[in-house]
Amino acid sequence: MLKESFLLLINFIILIIFLLVGVAFLTLLERKVLGYIQIRKGPNKVGFLGILQPFSDAIKLFTKEHVFPIYSNYLIYYFCPVFGFILSMLIWVVYPSKVNLVSFNLGFLFIICCLSLGVYSIMIAGWSSNSNYSLLGGLRSVAQTISYEISMALVLLGLILFLFSFNLLDLFKYQIFFYFLFLCFPLMLMWFSIMLAETNRTPFDFAEGESELVSGFNVEYSGGGFALIFLAEYLSILFMSFMFSLMFLGANLSSFSFFLKFVFISYIFIWVRGTLPRFRYDKLMNLTWKFYLSLVINLFLFYMGLKLMIYVI
Repeated sequence: MLKESFLLLINFIILIIFLLVGVAFLTLLERKVLGYIQIRKGPNKVGFLGILQPFSDAIKLFTKEHVFPIYSNYLIYYFCPVFGFILSMLIWVVYPSKVNLVSFNLGFLFIICCLSLGVYSIMIAGWSSNSNYSLLGGLRSVAQTISYEISMALVLLGLILFLFSFNLLDLFKYQIFFYFLFLCFPLMLMWFSIMLAETNRTPFDFAEGESELVSGFNVEYSGGGFALIFLAEYLSILFMSFMFSLMFLGANLSSFSFFLKFVFISYIFIWVRGTLPRFRYDKLMNLTWKFYLSLVINLFLFYMGLKLMIYVI
């Protein structure tokens, strides 16, 4: 028993290290791709072709002085980035593996719980800064995230209806010969835009509206606090890319093709940022409440009827 617990701990430590390295190189990929989209070079000075740039940025951020506003709620303000980062790491516990790591029978529910808790770190970070810009950014983010979480939960429910299981490992069993990408194409398109809204990415980055809110909820953060918020955001991007690959492009986790799909979806996040302008906020809210919600409920009823018809036949 002690040996199994030790192996489990080692596996989690390895997973955390690889995730942090993955985030580091995702930032490098983003800067390179955005550079070429804008017809310029990305980072290319630190190390060979700029490969050490992410580590240089990490050292710079964590060694900078952490400034905090005098009128802020200091303890809450200080610990909010830590809480957000821990939640972004905790959600990776559901990583489905047949060897040594935890395999959740209720993985889908755990994902929804972790994503809904992530709202609190943004909201309280904006409030505890005691700044109008931060508060407005936090409120925007809460409204946006809660609105899109409803559609997200219903999209997941549509897939759960096919699986009749909450375990992520079953997504592999049902997609050996036929991807859900073809069976649930409308859900796939909705899930992609929901991913962008949930991670506050362009064209839905209203929590960080530079033109009107300076930098949104994280405007008062610097140094290590900002670095943790930054890490939490990019961990969420990686997780959403992983979930997209798992849900609609399923393959064996040990296969190289799965990781190629995973990287490709992460690349699309960057591609969208470099090509699309920011959406308007009222249109963003109309999109989820007037279109996605009604459409996903209708699709859910259609898939339920399809499932019942298959059972009857």
